[in-house]
Amino acid sequence: MSQHGTHRIGILTCGGDCPGLNAVIRGVVKSATQLGFDCVGFLRGYEGLVDPVNYVPLNSKNTRGILTQGGTILGSTNKGRFAGKIGVDNKLAIETELLESVRTTVDQLALTGLVCIGGDGSLTVAQQFHEFGIPVVGVPKTIDNDLSATAYTFGFNSAVACATDALDRLHTTAASHGRVMVLEVMGRHAGWIALHAGIAGGGDVILIPEIPWTFENICQKILERDRTGRSFTLVVVAEGAELPEGGCVVHERREEMRQVRLGGIGHVVAQEIENRLQRETRCVVLGHLQRGGPPTTFDRVLATQFGAHAVRLIVEGKFGHMIRYQPPEFSSVPISEAIHQLSAVDPRGSTVLAAKALGISFGDCPAKESPFAAAGIPYSDSDAEMQEVVAV
Repeated sequence: MSQHGTHRIGILTCGGDCPGLNAVIRGVVKSATQLGFDCVGFLRGYEGLVDPVNYVPLNSKNTRGILTQGGTILGSTNKGRFAGKIGVDNKLAIETELLESVRTTVDQLALTGLVCIGGDGSLTVAQQFHEFGIPVVGVPKTIDNDLSATAYTFGFNSAVACATDALDRLHTTAASHGRVMVLEVMGRHAGWIALHAGIAGGGDVILIPEIPWTFENICQKILERDRTGRSFTLVVVAEGAELPEGGCVVHERREEMRQVRLGGIGHVVAQEIENRLQRETRCVVLGHLQRGGPPTTFDRVLATQFGAHAVRLIVEGKFGHMIRYQPPEFSSVPISEAIHQLSAVDPRGSTVLAAKALGISFGDCPAKESPFAAAGIPYSDSDAEMQEVVAV
């Protein structure tokens, strides 16, 4: 235990909110209580650790019933004095004075360990804590599911469920009016949400950051569906999907030390389809709807186990480590390795290959080109009309 002889664990939630954060908090508190630890929760992420220090005691009473609640009872922030990273590779150093203040808080509260629940940027800060001698363990949290050290992060399944429900609803109105419906979902650097929701929701076109695409191929897919009697098309696009000419659509450029706010690619795609095909096209942007609401059953189980295993790391003294889930087991990995590389969709991976085999277009090849072409298994359809490329 700690050199102070006390048994106390600190908990904080960082970065964007998502379903499952409260389940982690509850998992930590319940597990810690079983072992005789007290728990304190720091408010508004890392900011709660420094002057003015802002925390609340956590116990079985005030965490009762939070398993099913979305968001976080501790609050969170993705801006402020603790910016660990901008983009994928641009790491930022936390000021020494801030780190000293955090260590003072940890010492004054006699914390045995600090559980930091966050994504890539937040865990980059946690790694700097560890290097400074602060006893910290990490719990991975990202809706985008883009941390390579763990197979799944909580919040992802809930976001996919939200996007899938949206596609189910858009399907009926698209079919009724013979429209093209474009759904924009989250996914700054990785297209996991778009890929999984597109498959689960019966999408016809999926556009993700990992696969270059063209408007010509999208339009050809729409025309192919028209020719086979399907007068509507569902397009799913990740917010970070780059335009054919390069670059992402930026909704807002923020002040220095913060990432740009992506958004608007769905409207660009919808407008271009309408201009090229003279087809009625609509766009829906899910935005923060994907972050809200209760976690799915999968995320509740995953997040709760993350919380319990985070306590185990503290008991074992494995500071500077992050819990990870590699089905069917939970283990740990140094945070320094967890933040080393983001997990991106493999354009040649089994999930993309299966989607293409189902007839889903990623805008990267003509609609009738076989996903198994590399294996020498061509389509038998000889309809030359299907090979048309829509003129610019």
